[in-house]
Amino acid sequence: MAVDYAVILLYLTGMLAMGWWGMRRARSKSDFLVAGRRLGPVLYSGTMAAIVLGGASTIGGVGLGYKHGLSGAWMVLTIGFGLLALSLFFSARISRLKVYTVSEMLDLRYGGRAGLITGLVMWAYTLMLAVTSTIAYATIFDVLLDVPRTLAIVLGGGIVVAYSTLGGMWSITLTDMVQFVVKTIGVLLLLLPIAVVKAGGFGALRDALPTPYFEPLGIGGETIFTYVLIYTFGMLIGQDVWQRVFTARDDRTARWGGTVAGTYCLVYAIAGAVIGTAAKVMYPDLASADDAFATIVTHELPIGVRGLVLAAALAAVMSTSSGALIACATVANNDIWSRLRAAARGGEPAPDGGAHDEVRGNRLFILIMGAAVIVIAIALNDVVQALTVAYNLLVGGLLIPILGGLLWKRGTVQGALTSVAVGGLTVSALMGHYGILADQPIYYGLLASLAAYVVVSLLTPPTDPAVLATWRERLAGRGAPESAYAPAAEGAQAAPGAYAEAHPGPGDGR
Repeated sequence: MAVDYAVILLYLTGMLAMGWWGMRRARSKSDFLVAGRRLGPVLYSGTMAAIVLGGASTIGGVGLGYKHGLSGAWMVLTIGFGLLALSLFFSARISRLKVYTVSEMLDLRYGGRAGLITGLVMWAYTLMLAVTSTIAYATIFDVLLDVPRTLAIVLGGGIVVAYSTLGGMWSITLTDMVQFVVKTIGVLLLLLPIAVVKAGGFGALRDALPTPYFEPLGIGGETIFTYVLIYTFGMLIGQDVWQRVFTARDDRTARWGGTVAGTYCLVYAIAGAVIGTAAKVMYPDLASADDAFATIVTHELPIGVRGLVLAAALAAVMSTSSGALIACATVANNDIWSRLRAAARGGEPAPDGGAHDEVRGNRLFILIMGAAVIVIAIALNDVVQALTVAYNLLVGGLLIPILGGLLWKRGTVQGALTSVAVGGLTVSALMGHYGILADQPIYYGLLASLAAYVVVSLLTPPTDPAVLATWRERLAGRGAPESAYAPAAEGAQAAPGAYAEAHPGPGDGR
């Protein structure tokens, strides 16, 4: 294993070096949180694919292939479909808004009173996404080093927190691009063909396994529909994904770069299912389907290649973990903490006039959230349930207000807030009744959220025309170049002038 250890050590050292280099480029809030909004197509495509294809898509995708055959690709396929839909239909408008968080978009659209409650929901989602990604380090480092679970989480999580804190989105972009290359080589170019050859080829797979393993819908129509609701729609509204859209330098990059990333996800999905199917032929009696990835890597790959493929798995987990971490910290600082401070001052300006080091403040929040993520990851055992709760609350509570704000001008802030509350409470209550992993909570939660949004919006006065005018200006790419919105005092209607123009940083690239 000495050669494999050397490969892994080189990879981890490179991640920290990228973080240090990225720190030199993070000179403004825009640089730190959205890489100066200047990523071109290559960097944008690679980093977008890296963040959405994490440990669940790699280790879990192979596990689903082991259990269900080729139809095990559906979970990752729905992630790819969601990214394609976001890129083709929404990304250009989202990019032109020049905001930092989903909640800031809702404030712009609805007039400044939807941000805090939606920020809390989004923060809970990004926190749990970061936690579940961090827990995955235990599995990978157990294969690599045979170390205790707690030490594995601290080691992997500490490296991610370190490079994310140093350079923010610039560091994460650089590391994610490396991780994208490592995943492509390790999983698609090495593990996939080796696994098929070791299993005897595609003909041997068909001869050794029952027919359902090769049926496109073998995993079940209801399961596929649930994947669409949770993962496809989750891609449309997650802060971690939107924050990557904000890094695109223009509309074309956001649209077509994201389309390339979404197409890559579809290829990755099929590859994972084929690898899992091959593992089923070679190791038909594994205790857990999720052990398939580690088993085939450990026993079937040659020295050196094994280290690279394990580095690919580590890359998949790190990319999702770092993306979720910076999203969690951004929401915590910009959508929750800053609003609570403004409310405590009664809406009055900050004593220093707002002149403070925003990079330092966001860096501190990444460090705090990173420490919290590691502690929670050590204490938490059931990863699947935690991630399901996060996605159910995200989609059940926020999908309708966000898409409604983008597509229906009659939607109001009262309708949005009611939709968030009704959808979130319905999902929570039904998870308690049917079970966390049941399908019914997200079905009925979305229907309740939609009904509340439409009915309450129609029963309340339309959104102030001045607010809608500001919204349309921003959607068209005009207006404030960066979001520096100061939340209105409780119960106050935001005026068009409330969206203060920020001073673009040196890395804005416009």
